[in-house]
Amino acid sequence: MADGFDDRIERELLIAALPPRVATALTAQGDDAPDGDGLLEVVLDLGRPPTARYSDRELALDEGEVTEQDIDHVVASVSEFGDDNRAGIPRTLHRISAIRNRRGRIVGLTCRVGRAVTGSAGAILDLVESGRSVLLLGAPGVGKTTMLREAARVLADELGRRVVIVDTSNEIGGDGDIPHRGIGSARRMQVPKPELQHQVMIEAVENHMPEVIVIDEIGASLEASAARTIAERGVQLIGTAHGNTLHNLMQNPTLSDLIGGIESVTLGDEEARRRGTQKTVLERRAPPTFNSLVEIQSFVRVAVHEDIGATVDKLLRGFDADAEVRTLGAVGEVAQVERVSVAPSAHESLAGERDEARTEPRMLTPAPGGPPRRLLPFGVSRARLEEAITSTRSQAEVVDRLADADAVLTLRPYYRRRSGPLREAEARGVPVLVLRNNTVMQMAGALLRMRGDGEGADPTTAALREAEDAIAAVSHGGEQRIELTPQNSYIRRLQHELAARHGATSSSRGREPYRRVLVAPGPGAGAPPPWPRGAQPLEERR
Repeated sequence: MADGFDDRIERELLIAALPPRVATALTAQGDDAPDGDGLLEVVLDLGRPPTARYSDRELALDEGEVTEQDIDHVVASVSEFGDDNRAGIPRTLHRISAIRNRRGRIVGLTCRVGRAVTGSAGAILDLVESGRSVLLLGAPGVGKTTMLREAARVLADELGRRVVIVDTSNEIGGDGDIPHRGIGSARRMQVPKPELQHQVMIEAVENHMPEVIVIDEIGASLEASAARTIAERGVQLIGTAHGNTLHNLMQNPTLSDLIGGIESVTLGDEEARRRGTQKTVLERRAPPTFNSLVEIQSFVRVAVHEDIGATVDKLLRGFDADAEVRTLGAVGEVAQVERVSVAPSAHESLAGERDEARTEPRMLTPAPGGPPRRLLPFGVSRARLEEAITSTRSQAEVVDRLADADAVLTLRPYYRRRSGPLREAEARGVPVLVLRNNTVMQMAGALLRMRGDGEGADPTTAALREAEDAIAAVSHGGEQRIELTPQNSYIRRLQHELAARHGATSSSRGREPYRRVLVAPGPGAGAPPPWPRGAQPLEERR
């Protein structure tokens, strides 16, 4: 991507701040000098050779060791270090971070090269322009702040919105009292101390009437609470948070409030037995602070969760969720878009390629007429697995040894402990398929995914397939009455209509959110059994 700013003066200022011998060696690198796109930072550690870090390698700039005089030269050339041990060069985006010894003496410096890159926010422009609040996640150095800065410039200059940047470490707007031109006409509020960031966030809303607030590095509960307060006042938020993926955020008790918060809910004995789960389950506590979440995987590739509330709900309930993976072209435009499935467990997330290769069911998909698959059940019913194989007409067989298995089926509690053959399976690279509960339906779904049927089906499709299976079972005399999984009123209505079309009888029972449909034989198959107390045949009342 081309840099839309003339940064020649900024490059010269960075070189001038370095020790002369280091600056000379860095300039001698030619295309890899600071004016090249590959240089990330220069590292100066006392007693070690100075090092330049590029996007693909590290390079020693000089054989001589860094001395105290070298450190002092850089410290004297930059602004004063704050409480976060960061300093900068006024009106540039370069950042100098210090490492101190126990007495407070600086013994190491990391001089990070800052750039304002035009087009770096191309992957998320549709989200920010729509007024949605967007949260960015990604590993350090992957470009979160660069994308944040460009989004602020586009909103302020091209869309004419009132943008205020809460700049905790001067990393978005650069060092000094005059912000860097990379943020356009957006206004910048500096934070005197990192622990006061939440106060400045609220002050920005109360005093300066922003339409958009841009925040970098939300990392504390007070900042998450301030972000929710801002969102509730109708202000658009564009921010970054600590973490690489959505699963990291869901497992972070401090920051999970940004996506609605996750709390444990205790089920009744009957509901827990019916679900086949423990009595304590996880649910989303409140509406998310941010509407959308973007996982920055590289400079040119992002994964977008456009409706983060719906995504979190699906993952907590054990369903797969979809993410839109966007790849940028040479000039910052979206060149490729693909839909990728995100599994409920972190070990199956799209961000971990090694874990995905180990656990993703798609790797078991056979070609038509391919050999049967050999499955080892661990902690699940062998009889139910054999029933699922029969009902789905899958080319699979149950084996007793890991050495003979193509995959292992287990439940979440066993997988968490990595007990028995699970640890050995992972060591051998044998896929481990984790089921939500020990039922024929769960096993049948896993078999169908292995076979490639129904892959990517949404909860509505799964609920209707469950209803079809129940209707077939009661119509052939196998069952007198089958209780389906709890669903919302819309899906229950579809299940009632499906039962009516196939000549079966249906009713609803229970209270929200656990209200569910019961399916029984129709009049032509004999008199149905009496409905339980509280059931309402053939109608749905909310």
